[in-house]
Amino acid sequence: MALRKYEDSDIEEIVTLFYETVHTINARDYSPEQLDVWASRDDQETRIAAWRSSLRRHMTYVAVMGDSIVGFADMTLEGYLDRLYVHKDAQGQGVATALVNTLESEAARLRILEINTDASVTAKSFFERRGYVVIASQIVERKGVQLVNFKMLKSLGSVKGE
Repeated sequence: MALRKYEDSDIEEIVTLFYETVHTINARDYSPEQLDVWASRDDQETRIAAWRSSLRRHMTYVAVMGDSIVGFADMTLEGYLDRLYVHKDAQGQGVATALVNTLESEAARLRILEINTDASVTAKSFFERRGYVVIASQIVERKGVQLVNFKMLKSLGSVKGE
Protein backbone atom coordinates (compact mmCIF):
# COMPACT_ATOMS: atom_id res chain seq x y z
CA MET A 1 0.00 0.00 0.00
CA ALA A 2 1.18 3.49 -0.85
CA LEU A 3 -0.14 6.83 0.41
CA ARG A 4 -0.15 9.92 -1.74
CA LYS A 5 -1.83 13.29 -1.87
CA TYR A 6 -5.26 13.56 -3.46
CA GLU A 7 -5.51 14.45 -7.16
CA ASP A 8 -8.67 15.70 -8.91
CA SER A 9 -8.64 12.61 -11.12
CA ASP A 10 -9.33 10.50 -7.97
CA ILE A 11 -12.76 11.98 -7.31
CA GLU A 12 -15.03 9.49 -9.08
CA GLU A 13 -13.24 6.49 -7.60
CA ILE A 14 -13.41 8.11 -4.13
CA VAL A 15 -17.15 8.81 -4.39
CA THR A 16 -17.80 5.23 -5.50
CA LEU A 17 -15.65 3.89 -2.64
CA PHE A 18 -17.61 6.07 -0.19
CA TYR A 19 -20.97 4.79 -1.43
CA GLU A 20 -19.98 1.13 -1.40
CA THR A 21 -18.31 1.36 2.01
CA VAL A 22 -21.27 3.08 3.67
CA HIS A 23 -23.74 0.59 2.21
CA THR A 24 -21.74 -2.48 3.26
CA ILE A 25 -19.53 -1.74 6.29
CA ASN A 26 -21.85 0.73 8.03
CA ALA A 27 -24.88 -1.52 7.43
CA ARG A 28 -24.15 -3.34 10.70
CA ASP A 29 -24.83 -0.12 12.67
CA TYR A 30 -27.36 1.81 10.57
CA SER A 31 -30.70 0.98 8.91
CA PRO A 32 -31.13 0.89 5.10
CA GLU A 33 -33.07 4.16 5.33
CA GLN A 34 -30.21 5.81 7.25
CA LEU A 35 -27.64 4.51 4.77
CA ASP A 36 -29.67 5.89 1.86
CA VAL A 37 -29.72 9.43 3.26
CA TRP A 38 -26.06 9.23 4.27
CA ALA A 39 -24.92 7.99 0.86
CA SER A 40 -27.54 8.24 -1.84
CA ARG A 41 -26.93 7.20 -5.45
CA ASP A 42 -29.00 10.25 -6.46
CA ASP A 43 -26.49 12.61 -4.82
CA GLN A 44 -23.38 11.31 -6.58
CA GLU A 45 -23.00 14.09 -9.16
CA THR A 46 -23.57 16.77 -6.51
CA ARG A 47 -21.14 15.00 -4.18
CA ILE A 48 -18.46 14.84 -6.88
CA ALA A 49 -18.61 18.61 -7.39
CA ALA A 50 -18.75 19.47 -3.68
CA TRP A 51 -16.09 16.99 -2.61
CA ARG A 52 -13.71 17.91 -5.43
CA SER A 53 -13.71 21.45 -4.06
CA SER A 54 -13.33 20.55 -0.38
CA LEU A 55 -10.77 17.78 -0.93
CA ARG A 56 -8.61 20.32 -2.78
CA ARG A 57 -8.75 22.75 0.15
CA HIS A 58 -8.12 20.14 2.85
CA MET A 59 -5.10 17.99 3.62
CA THR A 60 -6.26 14.94 1.68
CA TYR A 61 -4.54 11.61 1.23
CA VAL A 62 -5.45 8.47 -0.65
CA ALA A 63 -4.24 4.93 -0.03
CA VAL A 64 -3.48 2.93 -3.16
CA MET A 65 -2.98 -0.80 -3.66
CA GLY A 66 -2.05 -1.76 -7.20
CA ASP A 67 -4.08 0.51 -9.45
CA SER A 68 -6.96 1.02 -7.01
CA ILE A 69 -7.73 3.53 -4.31
CA VAL A 70 -8.48 1.56 -1.14
CA GLY A 71 -9.03 4.48 1.23
CA PHE A 72 -9.00 8.21 1.67
CA ALA A 73 -9.01 10.75 4.47
CA ASP A 74 -9.05 14.51 4.73
CA MET A 75 -8.63 17.15 7.40
CA THR A 76 -9.11 20.91 7.46
CA LEU A 77 -6.27 23.24 8.36
CA GLU A 78 -8.09 23.82 11.66
CA GLY A 79 -7.82 20.16 12.66
CA TYR A 80 -11.25 18.81 11.72
CA LEU A 81 -10.87 15.26 10.39
CA ASP A 82 -13.72 15.38 7.91
CA ARG A 83 -13.75 12.05 6.07
CA LEU A 84 -12.09 8.67 6.59
CA TYR A 85 -13.28 5.78 4.44
CA VAL A 86 -11.66 2.45 3.62
CA HIS A 87 -12.81 0.24 0.77
CA LYS A 88 -15.10 -2.57 1.86
CA ASP A 89 -12.57 -5.15 0.63
CA ALA A 90 -9.57 -3.51 2.36
CA GLN A 91 -10.92 -3.41 5.92
CA GLY A 92 -8.55 -4.56 8.67
CA GLN A 93 -5.39 -4.09 6.60
CA GLY A 94 -4.05 -0.95 8.28
CA VAL A 95 -5.38 1.48 5.68
CA ALA A 96 -7.28 3.72 8.12
CA THR A 97 -4.35 3.64 10.56
CA ALA A 98 -1.89 4.73 7.86
CA LEU A 99 -4.18 7.54 6.69
CA VAL A 100 -4.85 8.88 10.19
CA ASN A 101 -1.16 8.59 11.15
CA THR A 102 -0.35 10.76 8.15
CA LEU A 103 -3.00 13.37 9.01
CA GLU A 104 -1.91 13.45 12.67
CA SER A 105 1.73 13.94 11.61
CA GLU A 106 0.68 16.77 9.29
CA ALA A 107 -1.34 18.34 12.12
CA ALA A 108 1.65 18.19 14.48
CA ARG A 109 3.90 19.71 11.80
CA LEU A 110 1.39 22.54 11.39
CA ARG A 111 1.21 22.98 15.20
CA ILE A 112 -2.45 21.99 15.35
CA LEU A 113 -2.95 21.05 19.01
CA GLU A 114 -6.06 18.93 18.70
CA ILE A 115 -8.00 17.02 16.08
CA ASN A 116 -11.75 16.61 16.20
CA THR A 117 -14.07 14.48 14.15
CA ASP A 118 -17.68 13.34 13.92
CA ALA A 119 -17.34 9.55 14.05
CA SER A 120 -20.01 7.09 13.01
CA VAL A 121 -21.12 4.33 15.34
CA THR A 122 -19.01 2.04 13.15
CA ALA A 123 -15.83 4.15 13.39
CA LYS A 124 -16.09 5.10 17.09
CA SER A 125 -14.02 2.19 18.43
CA PHE A 126 -11.26 2.80 15.84
CA PHE A 127 -10.89 6.38 17.02
CA GLU A 128 -11.07 5.40 20.71
CA ARG A 129 -8.16 2.96 20.19
CA ARG A 130 -6.18 5.91 18.79
CA GLY A 131 -6.75 8.09 21.85
CA TYR A 132 -9.76 10.08 20.70
CA VAL A 133 -12.38 10.70 23.39
CA VAL A 134 -16.10 11.14 22.98
CA ILE A 135 -17.13 14.72 23.71
CA ALA A 136 -20.80 14.23 22.86
CA SER A 137 -23.23 11.83 21.27
CA GLN A 138 -25.06 13.60 18.44
CA ILE A 139 -28.17 13.08 16.39
CA VAL A 140 -27.82 14.40 12.86
CA GLU A 141 -30.92 14.75 10.70
CA ARG A 142 -30.73 14.31 6.94
CA LYS A 143 -33.86 14.46 4.80
CA GLY A 144 -35.98 13.81 7.88
CA VAL A 145 -33.98 10.73 8.95
CA GLN A 146 -31.97 10.72 12.17
CA LEU A 147 -28.45 9.29 12.41
CA VAL A 148 -26.34 8.94 15.54
CA ASN A 149 -22.67 9.87 15.54
CA PHE A 150 -20.08 11.04 18.05
CA LYS A 151 -18.13 14.27 18.38
CA MET A 152 -14.63 13.05 19.25
CA LEU A 153 -11.42 14.85 20.12
CA LYS A 154 -7.73 13.98 20.38
CA SER A 155 -5.17 16.27 21.96
CA LEU A 156 -1.83 16.21 20.22
CA GLY A 157 -0.19 17.79 23.29
CA SER A 158 1.66 21.03 23.62
CA VAL A 159 3.80 22.29 20.79
CA LYS A 160 7.53 22.10 21.55
CA GLY A 161 9.29 25.42 21.83
CA GLU A 162 6.34 27.34 23.25
